Amino acid sequence: MCATQSTEFWHTRENSMTNSDFKTLYLFADSQLLFWKRRGRLLLEEVLEQASTESPRAAYIGASNGDRPEFYEIFAAAMQSVGIVDHRRVDSAFTQDDRAFLESAHIILLAGGEVRVGWDAFERTGMKEVILARYARGAVLVGISAGAVQLGRQAIVEAKGSGSELLDVFNLVHAVVDVHDERNDWGRLSSTIHLLEGSAIGLGIPTGGGVAVHPDGEIEPLRQPAHEFLFDASRLTHSLLCPREDD
Repeated sequence: MCATQSTEFWHTRENSMTNSDFKTLYLFADSQLLFWKRRGRLLLEEVLEQASTESPRAAYIGASNGDRPEFYEIFAAAMQSVGIVDHRRVDSAFTQDDRAFLESAHIILLAGGEVRVGWDAFERTGMKEVILARYARGAVLVGISAGAVQLGRQAIVEAKGSGSELLDVFNLVHAVVDVHDERNDWGRLSSTIHLLEGSAIGLGIPTGGGVAVHPDGEIEPLRQPAHEFLFDASRLTHSLLCPREDD
């Protein structure tokens, strides 16, 4: 059964960051939603409106994919589609020029790749603190694939020995986020939520889909139904969160 809204758990997030300037967070499974239209307009136009400026600056952070230029080109094409000309790739080296641009960016995109690789770069260079500071001052954050996972509470990553482990990440969305794992029936995510026994919920975003996480905690699925996993008392529940009918 497909629900039209998420569980109340979302509306009691433990995240201590509270600020009326916070904007909607956008979590995409892949780059398809950068070019997706709903109700006749690009979703990126809505992102741009959230930025609330006539001269938007957009920063692309490719640390998770090793700063591969072909992925930045996709971002640049998306920015061109909504008329954003002031955009820049912020590299893993995080030079002073990179820092200065990121500190003034209105839209920040965290690219896909390897979650741990990107997170290590964020912490090592100080990008993590700059990203959080910009978000607190009203920047719009967009996470794609690994970037979407990094916006969650914890990320499921391969352990350095064997198996998997949980990596603490931004915790701007109070959930363990996983992406495009529908072929495995979200086994990795569901087993993790079961082990956590109610301390977090799981959010699975399928290929081609995404979610918008609004400042009040409301989860809005985009294009595809999202999968919500919740450990309730002694059992794991799995619910579908559906996009609005007019999408």
